[in-house]
Amino acid sequence: MKVLVVGGGGREHAIIRKLKESPRRPALYAAPGNGGIASDAVCVPIAATDVAGVVSFAVQEGIDYVVVAPDDPLVLGMVDALAEKGIPAFGPNKAAAILEGSKVFSKNLMKKYGIPTAAYETFADAGEAAAYVRANRKYPLVVKADGLALGKGVLISRSYEEAEDAVRTMMEDRAFGDSGSRVVIEEFLTGPEVSVLAFTDGTAIAPMVSSMDHKRAGDGDTGPNTGGMGTVAPNPCYTEDIARVCMDTIFLPTLAAMRAESCPFKGCLYFGLMLTPDGPKVIEYNCRFGDPETQVVLPLLKTDLLTVMQAVESETLGSLTVEWRHASAACVILASGGYPGHYEKGKPISLPASAPGNVTIYHAGDRLDENGQLVTSGGRVLGVTATGPTLRQALHDAYAAARAVDFDGKYLRHDIGQRALAALAD
Repeated sequence: MKVLVVGGGGREHAIIRKLKESPRRPALYAAPGNGGIASDAVCVPIAATDVAGVVSFAVQEGIDYVVVAPDDPLVLGMVDALAEKGIPAFGPNKAAAILEGSKVFSKNLMKKYGIPTAAYETFADAGEAAAYVRANRKYPLVVKADGLALGKGVLISRSYEEAEDAVRTMMEDRAFGDSGSRVVIEEFLTGPEVSVLAFTDGTAIAPMVSSMDHKRAGDGDTGPNTGGMGTVAPNPCYTEDIARVCMDTIFLPTLAAMRAESCPFKGCLYFGLMLTPDGPKVIEYNCRFGDPETQVVLPLLKTDLLTVMQAVESETLGSLTVEWRHASAACVILASGGYPGHYEKGKPISLPASAPGNVTIYHAGDRLDENGQLVTSGGRVLGVTATGPTLRQALHDAYAAARAVDFDGKYLRHDIGQRALAALAD
């Protein structure tokens, strides 16, 4: 069986490494992949957003199954294009991917169907948005670009001056391109954040192990938003009682709402949640696996990933029991100095000759140069993940392995998992 994974980041590497464990021993391909993925799959030089190119390759190579991992090709309709050629794929179609592709759509959906989320207003005119934030008396406010922005189109404004700047940056300066042509301005929610990824075939849902992301660039959750600087799983704030509330008030109602809107969601649905004093509320939806959440969640999956994905695609997930390890996982991201701003590329990477069995290094922003040397090529370069019987052990081993990796300008946060450890101590 030939399986193609679309994408070339740490998330895709984690998916490929898990598929590699399948007892069905699929032949694995990646488009475009990266320098590290090349050790686990055949990399083909096709951009993840090249829908026609991916489809053509899948037809010519006789690919049996495609995993479309990033948000961009999903929103562009890659799953639909593959289906037209009779090639099954994991991921939502274009109609369902709008759940992440448009924050205006998702907020209006939640309002219409009574799914708990932050109070909000939407704007297509910069002047009207600026007038709204000037009149607002309650700060902080959150300003979000409507469309995809690599996880960075969310700005928290602590004054109306900052909110005006955020509106100007998105709507006038077009820092996020057309994604900022409309904005959502919403109330600032407080409480622990939780990420819950879930397999769903549109009706049945199998939540994965919860996780806690660390989005800010600096220690102590300071600095700009990033794509994610580290993650731990499970999230100790996400109790069994809260999980039941989320299932009843958020997860199942979201699936029902999408069916009611004639765009049932199949694939991995990411729920970004805030556990507020008024109960769990949705911060955002993503229409795919999170990054770096995938790097801590999939190592804890016991059930064959390929079997789960095919059950999602064939709408038979309800008859499958998805099992998880009772353990913890931690991922520390090694980034290029300057990320998420300007950073240099092409820095040689030195990896340890071997790693403990509970440690995996997932490759994200790297490539092989003309001499076969692994060099940096992106902001988030590597994700170092460790599993362990306790979160403290997993963190200890992840940081030990992270210290053994070297490249010029290597940057990492030193406090990944500390909030989770504090929550466990309470």
